[in-house]
Amino acid sequence: MGRLTVYKFRVHTLKGEFQIPAEFHYTKEHEWVHVEGADCRIGVTDYAQNSLHEIVYVDLPKVGAKVAQMQSLGTVESVKAVADVYSPISGVVLKVNSELSDAPELVNKSPYEKGWITIIRPDDLKKDLPSLMTPEAYRDFVKKITEKK
Repeated sequence: MGRLTVYKFRVHTLKGEFQIPAEFHYTKEHEWVHVEGADCRIGVTDYAQNSLHEIVYVDLPKVGAKVAQMQSLGTVESVKAVADVYSPISGVVLKVNSELSDAPELVNKSPYEKGWITIIRPDDLKKDLPSLMTPEAYRDFVKKITEKK
């Protein structure tokens, strides 16, 4: 992904500004999935990392683990809270971002590029993707929940 991420939206709310990349899909629990050929990269959104504040530990899934859509992949721990990270899709864990073991703050600094959590080989994207939010729907969702707070 590197410098190729294109930000479709920058959402301005009372809680700050959040970036929402184009061509990603999102969950209501604030995970993202980016389809990259036959595999999918997964992480937590800019809104999620901002809400958690300073991330100090990431519990990564095991390579080879089979996960169902919305099953917990692990946790992200901050000085403020511990949050489950749910898989937006069903599939098998192919790779984890081992850099997060020594540098969990990458989730804060670069949630869509260097701070990704795992890469999964999906079981059935045609089945899973329609239940996820588009960038536009996620933008509206973030605006709605931040207006309530």
